[in-house]
Amino acid sequence: MKQYLELVKEVLDNGVTKGDRTGTGIISVFGAQKKYDLRDGFPMVTTKKVRYDAILRELLWFLRGSTNINDDLTQHTPIWNPWADEDGELGPIYGYQWRKWEKFDEDPENKGLYRKSHIDQIAQVIDMIKNNPQSRRIIVNAWNVADIEKMALPPCHTFFQFYVANGRLDLQLYQRSADIALGVPYNIASYSTLLMMVAQECDLTPGIFVHTLGDAHIYSNHIEGLKEQLKRTPKPLPELKIAKKPFDELKFEDFELIDYQHDEFIKFPIAV
Repeated sequence: MKQYLELVKEVLDNGVTKGDRTGTGIISVFGAQKKYDLRDGFPMVTTKKVRYDAILRELLWFLRGSTNINDDLTQHTPIWNPWADEDGELGPIYGYQWRKWEKFDEDPENKGLYRKSHIDQIAQVIDMIKNNPQSRRIIVNAWNVADIEKMALPPCHTFFQFYVANGRLDLQLYQRSADIALGVPYNIASYSTLLMMVAQECDLTPGIFVHTLGDAHIYSNHIEGLKEQLKRTPKPLPELKIAKKPFDELKFEDFELIDYQHDEFIKFPIAV
């Protein structure tokens, strides 16, 4: 995972000092991109321990359209806890937008009245990959402007697009806000898992995950930990195996991360 360490170094070397929403303070660069070829191995950061179980539980939670931390898939994934209300609800965040984007159509029998329905963006892109793979519109969008104020936390990873060529499936993510120390290792592994899941469903080879970052930042209280991480040498990448099942039937136990070698954990505080 030298690409990740290159990103860390780029922000440490070239980042500008700024204030931020949390009051912690950051250094950041605007506009960065890294590419991870899944044919070279599964892109897990190896210069510290990263919890793949938490990454996978969160992804499957999103894919179920869930928005409440009390869902059983999140019982070991407290990532979202600081933002939830007293009932555990987060509003129409990622999973809702991915699988239940709201639309309103005028009732043909009652002019002036509208019916609400939902668009399953994940199902749509899988259908397009299978039936119209040359399309440049194979896109999932989480940035629903009308719903932003209802969300406990607006989407950081906002928009992703699939690309099919020569039997290979690539995925590019645009992430408006990227926490280099804590968030980015999760984002890389999460979207690489999603790429593999969709590729398997569509009988394609998982190819390149392209990670495009807007505000790529390091919190001031993460700097020393990342400097320590830069001293470490990346290890061989692990392998991810996924059971041969239909996309929406895949469960936590259907994923196996094999031979994940890593250095010791580095504790980074969460800025809320």
